[in-house]
Amino acid sequence: MGDGSEVTVGVLGSYGGRNVGDEAILTAMLDRVRAARPDVGVTVFSRNPDHTRAAHPDVGVVGWEGVSRERIAEHLRRLDVLVLGGGGILYNTEARRYLRLARAAQNFGVPVFTYAVGAGPLTDEVDCDWVRTTLAGAAEVTVRDEESKLVLEEAGLERPITVTADPALLLRPGDGGEELLRAEAVPRGVRLVGISVREPGRAAEHLDEGGYHQLLAHVGDFLVNRLDAHVVFIPMERDDIRHAHAVASHLADPGACTVLRGASTPQQVLDIVKRLDLAIGMRLHFLIFAALAGVPLLPLPYAGKVFDFAQRVGAPALRGVVRENVGLLLSEVDRLWDERPARLAEMAARTASMRQQADLTAERFLAYLEQIAPPPVLLPTTPAPVSPVG
Repeated sequence: MGDGSEVTVGVLGSYGGRNVGDEAILTAMLDRVRAARPDVGVTVFSRNPDHTRAAHPDVGVVGWEGVSRERIAEHLRRLDVLVLGGGGILYNTEARRYLRLARAAQNFGVPVFTYAVGAGPLTDEVDCDWVRTTLAGAAEVTVRDEESKLVLEEAGLERPITVTADPALLLRPGDGGEELLRAEAVPRGVRLVGISVREPGRAAEHLDEGGYHQLLAHVGDFLVNRLDAHVVFIPMERDDIRHAHAVASHLADPGACTVLRGASTPQQVLDIVKRLDLAIGMRLHFLIFAALAGVPLLPLPYAGKVFDFAQRVGAPALRGVVRENVGLLLSEVDRLWDERPARLAEMAARTASMRQQADLTAERFLAYLEQIAPPPVLLPTTPAPVSPVG
Protein backbone atom coordinates (compact mmCIF):
# COMPACT_ATOMS: atom_id res chain seq x y z
CA MET A 1 0.00 0.00 0.00
CA GLY A 2 1.63 3.15 -1.14
CA ASP A 3 0.77 6.54 -2.44
CA GLY A 4 1.29 5.30 -6.00
CA SER A 5 -1.62 2.85 -5.83
CA GLU A 6 -4.29 3.34 -8.48
CA VAL A 7 -7.15 2.66 -6.06
CA THR A 8 -7.44 4.53 -2.78
CA VAL A 9 -9.72 3.63 0.11
CA GLY A 10 -10.30 6.13 2.90
CA VAL A 11 -11.07 4.88 6.41
CA LEU A 12 -12.84 7.15 8.90
CA GLY A 13 -13.42 6.16 12.52
CA SER A 14 -12.31 6.92 16.06
CA TYR A 15 -8.72 6.03 15.23
CA GLY A 16 -5.53 7.40 16.70
CA GLY A 17 -4.72 5.42 19.83
CA ARG A 18 -7.42 6.65 22.19
CA ASN A 19 -9.06 3.24 22.56
CA VAL A 20 -7.59 -0.26 22.21
CA GLY A 21 -10.88 -1.56 20.85
CA ASP A 22 -10.99 0.97 18.02
CA GLU A 23 -7.36 0.23 17.16
CA ALA A 24 -8.20 -3.49 17.11
CA ILE A 25 -10.96 -2.77 14.59
CA LEU A 26 -8.59 -0.79 12.38
CA THR A 27 -5.87 -3.45 12.57
CA ALA A 28 -8.26 -6.26 11.66
CA MET A 29 -9.80 -4.25 8.83
CA LEU A 30 -6.47 -3.30 7.29
CA ASP A 31 -5.13 -6.85 7.55
CA ARG A 32 -8.21 -8.25 5.82
CA VAL A 33 -8.23 -5.71 2.98
CA ARG A 34 -4.47 -5.99 2.46
CA ALA A 35 -4.65 -9.77 2.18
CA ALA A 36 -7.34 -9.64 -0.53
CA ARG A 37 -6.35 -6.47 -2.41
CA PRO A 38 -2.64 -5.66 -2.12
CA ASP A 39 -3.10 -3.25 -5.03
CA VAL A 40 -5.24 -0.90 -2.93
CA GLY A 41 -3.85 2.11 -1.12
CA VAL A 42 -5.40 3.14 2.18
CA THR A 43 -5.69 6.58 3.75
CA VAL A 44 -6.73 6.60 7.42
CA PHE A 45 -8.40 9.74 8.74
CA SER A 46 -6.99 9.83 12.25
CA ARG A 47 -7.61 11.78 15.44
CA ASN A 48 -3.90 11.38 16.26
CA PRO A 49 -1.90 11.13 13.02
CA ASP A 50 1.44 10.50 14.75
CA HIS A 51 0.06 7.46 16.57
CA THR A 52 -1.53 6.03 13.43
CA ARG A 53 1.63 6.53 11.37
CA ALA A 54 3.70 4.72 14.00
CA ALA A 55 1.20 1.86 14.30
CA HIS A 56 0.56 1.52 10.55
CA PRO A 57 3.59 2.82 8.63
CA ASP A 58 2.36 1.39 5.32
CA VAL A 59 -0.80 3.51 5.03
CA GLY A 60 -1.46 7.15 4.31
CA VAL A 61 -2.61 9.18 7.31
CA VAL A 62 -4.61 12.40 7.44
CA GLY A 63 -5.44 14.34 10.60
CA TRP A 64 -9.00 15.63 10.51
CA GLU A 65 -9.71 17.19 13.91
CA GLY A 66 -9.18 20.93 13.92
CA VAL A 67 -8.40 20.93 10.18
CA SER A 68 -10.12 23.23 7.68
CA ARG A 69 -12.68 21.88 5.24
CA GLU A 70 -10.53 22.93 2.29
CA ARG A 71 -7.58 20.83 3.44
CA ILE A 72 -9.77 17.79 4.16
CA ALA A 73 -11.47 18.23 0.78
CA GLU A 74 -8.12 17.77 -0.97
CA HIS A 75 -7.82 14.27 0.47
CA LEU A 76 -11.48 13.30 0.09
CA ARG A 77 -11.44 14.09 -3.64
CA ARG A 78 -8.67 11.55 -4.23
CA LEU A 79 -10.63 8.62 -2.79
CA ASP A 80 -12.41 5.90 -4.71
CA VAL A 81 -14.49 4.97 -1.66
CA LEU A 82 -14.72 6.09 1.97
CA VAL A 83 -15.19 3.44 4.65
CA LEU A 84 -17.17 4.81 7.60
CA GLY A 85 -16.38 2.74 10.69
CA GLY A 86 -16.16 0.41 12.28
CA GLY A 87 -16.73 0.96 15.95
CA GLY A 88 -19.26 2.86 18.02
CA ILE A 89 -19.15 6.27 16.37
CA LEU A 90 -22.83 7.06 15.78
CA TYR A 91 -24.06 8.47 19.07
CA ASN A 92 -25.30 11.79 20.40
CA THR A 93 -23.08 14.79 19.53
CA GLU A 94 -20.41 12.58 17.91
CA ALA A 95 -22.37 11.18 14.96
CA ARG A 96 -22.59 14.56 13.22
CA ARG A 97 -18.78 14.98 13.30
CA TYR A 98 -18.14 11.76 11.39
CA LEU A 99 -21.13 12.11 9.09
CA ARG A 100 -20.12 15.63 8.13
CA LEU A 101 -16.97 14.22 6.55
CA ALA A 102 -18.91 11.36 5.00
CA ARG A 103 -21.38 13.84 3.46
CA ALA A 104 -18.51 15.92 2.10
CA ALA A 105 -17.11 12.81 0.41
CA GLN A 106 -20.51 12.07 -1.12
CA ASN A 107 -20.68 15.64 -2.42
CA PHE A 108 -17.43 14.97 -4.28
CA GLY A 109 -18.92 11.84 -5.81
CA VAL A 110 -17.08 9.46 -3.47
CA PRO A 111 -19.25 6.53 -2.33
CA VAL A 112 -19.48 5.78 1.39
CA PHE A 113 -19.51 2.20 2.73
CA THR A 114 -20.66 1.94 6.36
CA TYR A 115 -18.48 -0.80 7.89
CA ALA A 116 -19.88 -2.68 10.94
CA VAL A 117 -20.56 0.50 12.91
CA GLY A 118 -22.05 0.70 16.37
CA ALA A 119 -24.86 3.17 17.07
CA GLY A 120 -26.43 4.58 20.22
CA PRO A 121 -27.43 6.30 22.30
CA LEU A 122 -28.83 8.34 19.42
CA THR A 123 -31.70 10.63 20.38
CA ASP A 124 -30.46 14.12 19.49
CA GLU A 125 -32.50 15.31 16.52
CA VAL A 126 -29.50 16.97 14.84
CA ASP A 127 -27.55 13.71 14.88
CA CYS A 128 -30.61 11.72 13.78
CA ASP A 129 -31.02 14.07 10.81
CA TRP A 130 -27.39 13.54 9.82
CA VAL A 131 -27.92 9.78 10.02
CA ARG A 132 -31.06 9.87 7.87
CA THR A 133 -29.70 12.14 5.15
CA THR A 134 -26.16 10.76 4.92
CA LEU A 135 -26.64 7.02 5.34
CA ALA A 136 -29.64 7.01 3.02
CA GLY A 137 -27.16 7.61 0.21
CA ALA A 138 -24.48 5.18 1.40
CA ALA A 139 -23.43 2.35 -0.89
CA GLU A 140 -24.17 -0.09 1.92
CA VAL A 141 -24.91 0.08 5.65
CA THR A 142 -23.60 -2.69 7.88
CA VAL A 143 -23.76 -2.61 11.69
CA ARG A 144 -22.08 -4.82 14.26
CA ASP A 145 -25.15 -5.79 16.31
CA GLU A 146 -28.96 -5.83 16.39
CA GLU A 147 -29.02 -2.99 18.90
CA SER A 148 -27.29 -0.67 16.40
CA LYS A 149 -29.72 -1.61 13.65
CA LEU A 150 -32.64 -0.77 15.92
CA VAL A 151 -31.06 2.55 16.92
CA LEU A 152 -30.61 3.59 13.28
CA GLU A 153 -34.15 2.56 12.41
CA GLU A 154 -35.53 4.55 15.35
CA ALA A 155 -33.48 7.54 14.14
CA GLY A 156 -35.53 7.36 10.94
CA LEU A 157 -33.15 5.58 8.55
CA GLU A 158 -35.33 3.82 5.97
CA ARG A 159 -33.10 1.53 3.96
CA PRO A 160 -31.70 -2.01 4.24
CA ILE A 161 -29.29 -2.46 7.17
CA THR A 162 -27.16 -5.60 7.40
CA VAL A 163 -26.14 -6.93 10.82
CA THR A 164 -22.66 -8.49 10.83
CA ALA A 165 -20.25 -8.49 13.80
CA ASP A 166 -17.37 -6.48 15.21
CA PRO A 167 -14.31 -6.53 12.89
CA ALA A 168 -11.98 -7.12 15.87
CA LEU A 169 -13.29 -10.69 16.01
CA LEU A 170 -10.95 -11.46 13.12
CA LEU A 171 -7.84 -10.99 15.30
CA ARG A 172 -6.07 -14.05 16.72
CA PRO A 173 -4.23 -14.28 20.07
CA GLY A 174 -0.49 -14.91 20.17
CA ASP A 175 1.94 -16.10 22.83
CA GLY A 176 3.44 -12.86 24.15
CA GLY A 177 1.20 -12.42 27.17
CA GLU A 178 3.42 -14.06 29.77
CA GLU A 179 6.35 -11.77 29.02
CA LEU A 180 4.10 -8.71 29.05
CA LEU A 181 2.63 -9.64 32.44
CA ARG A 182 6.10 -10.25 33.83
CA ALA A 183 7.08 -6.73 32.72
CA GLU A 184 4.10 -5.40 34.71
CA ALA A 185 5.25 -7.33 37.84
CA VAL A 186 2.14 -9.54 37.87
CA PRO A 187 2.76 -12.59 40.11
CA ARG A 188 3.42 -15.90 38.37
CA GLY A 189 1.95 -19.26 39.23
CA VAL A 190 -1.36 -17.90 40.55
CA ARG A 191 -4.85 -17.69 39.12
CA LEU A 192 -5.40 -14.45 37.24
CA VAL A 193 -8.76 -12.75 36.87
CA GLY A 194 -8.91 -9.78 34.54
CA ILE A 195 -11.31 -6.91 35.19
CA SER A 196 -12.19 -4.15 32.74
CA VAL A 197 -13.69 -0.84 33.88
CA ARG A 198 -14.64 2.32 32.01
CA GLU A 199 -15.50 5.96 32.61
CA PRO A 200 -19.12 7.12 32.38
CA GLY A 201 -18.62 9.39 29.35
CA ARG A 202 -21.16 10.18 26.64
CA ALA A 203 -21.50 6.53 25.61
CA ALA A 204 -22.41 5.54 29.20
CA GLU A 205 -23.88 8.72 30.59
CA HIS A 206 -26.20 6.99 33.08
CA LEU A 207 -23.44 4.95 34.73
CA ASP A 208 -23.20 5.47 38.51
CA GLU A 209 -19.47 5.90 38.97
CA GLY A 210 -19.27 5.49 42.74
CA GLY A 211 -21.74 2.64 42.74
CA TYR A 212 -19.92 0.52 40.21
CA HIS A 213 -16.54 1.16 41.86
CA GLN A 214 -17.81 -0.38 45.09
CA LEU A 215 -19.63 -3.16 43.24
CA LEU A 216 -16.44 -4.25 41.49
CA ALA A 217 -14.48 -3.99 44.73
CA HIS A 218 -16.89 -6.54 46.24
CA VAL A 219 -16.28 -8.75 43.21
CA GLY A 220 -12.52 -8.37 43.59
CA ASP A 221 -12.64 -9.35 47.27
CA PHE A 222 -14.75 -12.38 46.39
CA LEU A 223 -12.27 -13.48 43.70
CA VAL A 224 -9.33 -13.17 46.07
CA ASN A 225 -11.07 -15.13 48.84
CA ARG A 226 -13.01 -17.68 46.78
CA LEU A 227 -10.46 -18.46 44.07
CA ASP A 228 -7.24 -17.34 45.73
CA ALA A 229 -6.81 -15.21 42.61
CA HIS A 230 -4.79 -12.16 41.73
CA VAL A 231 -6.88 -9.42 40.09
CA VAL A 232 -5.48 -7.71 37.00
CA PHE A 233 -7.12 -4.49 35.84
CA ILE A 234 -6.69 -4.16 32.07
CA PRO A 235 -7.23 -0.63 30.70
CA MET A 236 -8.64 -0.23 27.20
CA GLU A 237 -8.51 3.57 27.35
CA ARG A 238 -6.20 5.88 29.24
CA ASP A 239 -8.88 7.05 31.66
CA ASP A 240 -9.64 3.43 32.60
CA ILE A 241 -6.48 3.46 34.71
CA ARG A 242 -7.90 6.10 37.05
CA HIS A 243 -11.13 4.16 37.52
CA ALA A 244 -9.21 0.92 38.06
CA HIS A 245 -7.22 2.54 40.86
CA ALA A 246 -10.49 3.82 42.34
CA VAL A 247 -11.86 0.27 42.45
CA ALA A 248 -8.58 -1.08 43.84
CA SER A 249 -8.69 1.47 46.67
CA HIS A 250 -11.89 -0.19 47.95
CA LEU A 251 -10.43 -3.71 48.01
CA ALA A 252 -9.82 -5.31 51.40
CA ASP A 253 -6.33 -6.24 50.18
CA PRO A 254 -5.14 -3.78 47.51
CA GLY A 255 -1.92 -5.79 47.22
CA ALA A 256 -3.93 -8.63 45.65
CA CYS A 257 -4.35 -6.66 42.43
CA THR A 258 -2.31 -5.05 39.69
CA VAL A 259 -3.40 -2.13 37.52
CA LEU A 260 -1.63 -2.42 34.17
CA ARG A 261 -0.04 0.75 32.88
CA GLY A 262 -1.75 0.58 29.51
CA ALA A 263 -0.36 2.02 26.24
CA SER A 264 -0.38 -1.46 24.70
CA THR A 265 -1.25 -2.48 21.15
CA PRO A 266 -4.40 -4.52 20.47
CA GLN A 267 -2.30 -7.63 19.89
CA GLN A 268 -0.48 -7.17 23.20
CA VAL A 269 -3.74 -6.75 25.12
CA LEU A 270 -5.20 -9.80 23.39
CA ASP A 271 -2.11 -11.81 24.33
CA ILE A 272 -2.42 -10.67 27.95
CA VAL A 273 -6.09 -11.66 28.06
CA LYS A 274 -5.12 -15.12 26.81
CA ARG A 275 -3.17 -15.65 30.07
CA LEU A 276 -6.24 -15.05 32.26
CA ASP A 277 -8.28 -17.71 34.02
CA LEU A 278 -11.42 -15.56 34.11
CA ALA A 279 -12.52 -12.25 32.60
CA ILE A 280 -15.08 -9.84 34.08
CA GLY A 281 -15.62 -6.60 32.30
CA MET A 282 -17.43 -3.58 31.00
CA ARG A 283 -15.46 -2.73 27.88
CA LEU A 284 -16.83 -4.49 24.79
CA HIS A 285 -13.47 -5.29 23.22
CA PHE A 286 -12.04 -6.66 26.45
CA LEU A 287 -14.92 -9.16 26.32
CA ILE A 288 -14.33 -9.83 22.63
CA PHE A 289 -10.66 -10.53 23.39
CA ALA A 290 -11.68 -12.96 26.15
CA ALA A 291 -13.94 -14.82 23.73
CA LEU A 292 -11.17 -14.99 21.11
CA ALA A 293 -8.72 -16.26 23.74
CA GLY A 294 -11.11 -18.91 25.07
CA VAL A 295 -11.32 -17.36 28.55
CA PRO A 296 -14.56 -17.67 30.58
CA LEU A 297 -16.16 -14.24 30.65
CA LEU A 298 -18.80 -12.34 32.56
CA PRO A 299 -19.99 -9.14 30.87
CA LEU A 300 -21.07 -6.17 33.00
CA PRO A 301 -23.48 -4.41 30.65
CA TYR A 302 -23.57 -0.62 30.81
CA ALA A 303 -24.97 -0.28 27.28
CA GLY A 304 -26.93 -2.27 24.72
CA LYS A 305 -23.83 -3.28 22.74
CA VAL A 306 -22.41 -5.18 25.74
CA PHE A 307 -25.73 -6.85 26.49
CA ASP A 308 -26.08 -7.83 22.83
CA PHE A 309 -22.58 -9.34 22.78
CA ALA A 310 -23.30 -11.28 25.98
CA GLN A 311 -26.34 -12.83 24.37
CA ARG A 312 -24.54 -13.65 21.13
CA VAL A 313 -21.60 -15.30 22.87
CA GLY A 314 -23.79 -17.20 25.34
CA ALA A 315 -22.43 -15.45 28.42
CA PRO A 316 -24.51 -14.52 31.48
CA ALA A 317 -26.39 -11.34 30.57
CA LEU A 318 -26.93 -9.20 33.64
CA ARG A 319 -29.21 -6.22 33.23
CA GLY A 320 -26.92 -3.51 34.51
CA VAL A 321 -24.00 -2.40 36.66
CA VAL A 322 -25.59 -1.23 39.92
CA ARG A 323 -24.68 -1.68 43.55
CA GLU A 324 -27.92 -3.49 44.36
CA ASN A 325 -26.87 -6.36 42.09
CA VAL A 326 -23.87 -7.40 44.16
CA GLY A 327 -25.41 -10.66 45.42
CA LEU A 328 -26.57 -11.66 41.96
CA LEU A 329 -23.22 -10.76 40.46
CA LEU A 330 -21.22 -12.78 42.98
CA SER A 331 -23.44 -15.80 42.42
CA GLU A 332 -22.91 -15.47 38.65
CA VAL A 333 -19.14 -15.32 39.15
CA ASP A 334 -19.30 -18.45 41.31
CA ARG A 335 -21.47 -20.29 38.79
CA LEU A 336 -19.30 -19.25 35.86
CA TRP A 337 -16.19 -20.61 37.55
CA ASP A 338 -17.83 -23.93 38.38
CA GLU A 339 -19.36 -24.37 34.91
CA ARG A 340 -16.45 -23.09 32.84
CA PRO A 341 -15.71 -26.29 30.82
CA ALA A 342 -19.26 -26.44 29.43
CA ARG A 343 -19.42 -22.66 29.03
CA LEU A 344 -16.17 -22.59 27.08
CA ALA A 345 -17.34 -25.23 24.61
CA GLU A 346 -20.50 -23.26 23.84
CA MET A 347 -18.61 -19.97 23.69
CA ALA A 348 -16.08 -21.37 21.22
CA ALA A 349 -18.82 -22.42 18.82
CA ARG A 350 -20.60 -19.09 19.09
CA THR A 351 -17.38 -17.13 18.70
CA ALA A 352 -16.55 -19.07 15.53
CA SER A 353 -19.96 -18.13 14.15
CA MET A 354 -19.42 -14.46 15.00
CA ARG A 355 -16.02 -14.55 13.30
CA GLN A 356 -17.78 -15.66 10.13
CA GLN A 357 -20.23 -12.79 10.48
CA ALA A 358 -17.35 -10.37 11.03
CA ASP A 359 -15.72 -11.63 7.85
CA LEU A 360 -19.00 -11.06 6.02
CA THR A 361 -18.48 -7.32 6.37
CA ALA A 362 -15.09 -7.60 4.69
CA GLU A 363 -16.50 -9.85 1.95
CA ARG A 364 -19.28 -7.40 1.19
CA PHE A 365 -16.87 -4.49 1.11
CA LEU A 366 -14.40 -6.32 -1.12
CA ALA A 367 -17.21 -7.32 -3.48
CA TYR A 368 -18.29 -3.69 -3.67
CA LEU A 369 -14.71 -2.58 -4.23
CA GLU A 370 -14.37 -5.05 -7.08
CA GLN A 371 -17.42 -3.49 -8.74
CA ILE A 372 -16.05 0.03 -8.68
CA ALA A 373 -12.34 -0.81 -9.01
CA PRO A 374 -11.57 -4.32 -10.25
CA PRO A 375 -8.16 -5.73 -9.32
CA PRO A 376 -5.47 -5.52 -11.99
CA VAL A 377 -5.21 -8.45 -14.38
CA LEU A 378 -1.84 -10.14 -14.05
CA LEU A 379 -0.70 -11.28 -17.48
CA PRO A 380 1.26 -14.55 -17.67
CA THR A 381 4.95 -14.03 -18.24
CA THR A 382 6.71 -15.73 -21.14
CA PRO A 383 9.74 -17.73 -20.01
CA ALA A 384 13.05 -16.64 -21.49
CA PRO A 385 14.37 -18.93 -24.25
CA VAL A 386 16.90 -21.50 -23.12
CA SER A 387 20.19 -21.40 -24.99
CA PRO A 388 21.32 -24.75 -26.40
CA VAL A 389 24.20 -26.38 -24.60
CA GLY A 390 27.37 -27.14 -26.49
